[in-house]
Amino acid sequence: MKTNSTMSETKQGGRFTFPGTSLTVNRMGYGAMQLAGPGVWGPPKDPDAAVAVLREAIAAGVNHIDTADFYGPHVTNQIIKQALHPYPAGLVIVTKLGARRPADKSWQPASSPQDLTAGVHDNLRNLGLDALDIVNYRAMGAIHGPAEGSIAEQVTLLADLKRKGLIRHIGLSNVTAAQVAEAQAITEVVCVQNNYNLAHREDDAFIDELARQGIAYVPFFPLGGFTPLQSSTLSEVAGRLGATPMQVALAWLLHRSPNILLIPGTSSVAHLRENLAAGQLTLSPQTLAELDGIAAAAVAVKH
Repeated sequence: MKTNSTMSETKQGGRFTFPGTSLTVNRMGYGAMQLAGPGVWGPPKDPDAAVAVLREAIAAGVNHIDTADFYGPHVTNQIIKQALHPYPAGLVIVTKLGARRPADKSWQPASSPQDLTAGVHDNLRNLGLDALDIVNYRAMGAIHGPAEGSIAEQVTLLADLKRKGLIRHIGLSNVTAAQVAEAQAITEVVCVQNNYNLAHREDDAFIDELARQGIAYVPFFPLGGFTPLQSSTLSEVAGRLGATPMQVALAWLLHRSPNILLIPGTSSVAHLRENLAAGQLTLSPQTLAELDGIAAAAVAVKH
């Protein structure tokens, strides 16, 4: 598959404009979590390689980077600033709040007004920005996905920071449809970031509803996360197309709905190029039907 500079001309997987904004991004973006050290803690083994990956992403046409100041903590944002500041015109940096990383390397909720306000200022300082393009509030929820419960206090606080000019737009992460509706009664929501991939499709109806509203849906763990997607069907399709299984999994997401934006992460330039090449992969209706069967098979295995 093509993995060279022609990709910057093909506008990765098409483009998307966040609702009610002037922010337009290519649908193939980049997630910065893997730029930190093992366990998303501390600096990377090779800081120069991390800088190189970010610069290569921008050169290849990526203009949507997903990050958080609790990655590292502080590490990924500091690397983004080192690699790309002053930022190129049109780059959209999306960050998230709602967690903190104490010295024991655990992931703890950080959802009080004080926590969220401090988190915004941490992101601004470490990214070298006066205002954050988009901030996602990440509800900690359950281990395997979102849990119902009010997020009004947190969204109201972010809406206040938006009025003060520190945040331009607000998104949500690890949330339910009811929580999005609750947030929308307070402020405009431009994107939702939830766990979704070929085998994990609980959000199918939710994605379609967000698409009707023009709201972006950004899958985290698009390739399965800590337990990568594995499927004989996926491998067979990839073999036929001369692609890797992960390229096919990313291409399926781009075909799934026009409001889906991808942010696969990697700390390797070669792997970055491979991920971005998925934006040029065309899947036939028959192939899509084959791939759609993977989720049903995964559910059957669970039961």
